[in-house]
Amino acid sequence: MKDCSRLFERLQIVLDAPEISSDGGLVLLKKTDERNGLMRRMAECLGDSRRTKSVRHTKFKMLCQRVFGICLGWEDCNDFDRLGDDPLYWVCLNGKPASQPTLSTFENGVGHRELHKMSEALVRFFVDRHQGHKPTRITLDLDATDDPAHGQQEFEFYHGFYGTHCFLPLLVFASIDSLPMELVAAVLRPGNSHAGRRSAAVLRRLVGMLRTAFPDTEILVRSDAGFALPEMYATCEELGLSYVISLPKNLRLQALSGDLMHESRALLLETGQKAKLFGEFGYAAGTWPEERRVIVKAEVTAKGENPRYVVTNLAGDPEQIYRLYVARGDSENRIKELKLDLFSGRTSCHRFSANCFRLLLHALAFILMTLVRDLLVGTELERNTMGQIRLKLLKVAAIVQQSTRRILLRLPRGHPHAELMRSLTA
Repeated sequence: MKDCSRLFERLQIVLDAPEISSDGGLVLLKKTDERNGLMRRMAECLGDSRRTKSVRHTKFKMLCQRVFGICLGWEDCNDFDRLGDDPLYWVCLNGKPASQPTLSTFENGVGHRELHKMSEALVRFFVDRHQGHKPTRITLDLDATDDPAHGQQEFEFYHGFYGTHCFLPLLVFASIDSLPMELVAAVLRPGNSHAGRRSAAVLRRLVGMLRTAFPDTEILVRSDAGFALPEMYATCEELGLSYVISLPKNLRLQALSGDLMHESRALLLETGQKAKLFGEFGYAAGTWPEERRVIVKAEVTAKGENPRYVVTNLAGDPEQIYRLYVARGDSENRIKELKLDLFSGRTSCHRFSANCFRLLLHALAFILMTLVRDLLVGTELERNTMGQIRLKLLKVAAIVQQSTRRILLRLPRGHPHAELMRSLTA
């Protein structure tokens, strides 16, 4: 038998393989976008005052280039100084990718009016996707997260809760009945903002568009204690929305739930197991015009007491309502994907409007990857994170062969999901 013990020592690396791309999954992103028209819709929101004859890279092309790049792990404009010769990007972008200076000029040229149009287009895209449905309930999950800043960006400030200089994006996810959450709003805010800043105004805009499309559908608002503001309750009640919003603990709430907590402590002593009881009471903070219904989870464990409170205008069993609130935790998983898998923290431009646009680029990447994950329902990848989908499906070597009649994309037969990729791109 031939001795294979020292094969690795004879290995040499030569960078001369012709017409090979490391991003074979780019074609899946391109086809998914063409089926849904996401990039075309968003590009229509961007004005272009350049002379048509001298334009080499359209706004549509650069938008696709940035969003596709983010999906594939190339989150910076200067990444395309190294990807300019990748043959598959030439094919999917209909020409040579734009360079870093051109992309930076593109990002810094987007104004507030265009940002507003793109934000509305995100909601319309969600509406059009589900126009054929007759949903019973649309749930809106509002959340805030930190976006650390490391330079002299406009409106980056120190935030005491997060202990860093940052921006504070507002993210809104929408879900129809039992369908997965979808991102419908991503608003960049200054770093010294309260978690609930502008949330009522954003909610009004969203609800107006959703009500026009789904006039008979209940709309439920869920959020954590950062949005426990009188303005939020008043807006929900004025617009006829259902809501379940967490309340921060205070002495009055703890006093009103004292009897239920006593029962939980007794149950813990009796069983030796974690005790959890649910109840309700009327409560009015000093800034509220009237009492509202508060649900309490009276939980006691061996480590101590863990009471939780949510304010709501829903009727029904307290435990069921609390579990309905707890389901909002899935939005935190989606935020992790947006931040960790799709690098939404790359808001490193100096101008605030450019960083607002960058957040929207990463939001579009999230939506596009959501559309890809929808295609994976029923496969072994359907519950994978966006980072796992990139690693397992999109980051695959591909040979691009071009003739006068066709362009042939050759994927490795040994790839674990080669057949899945071929079926999705057919």
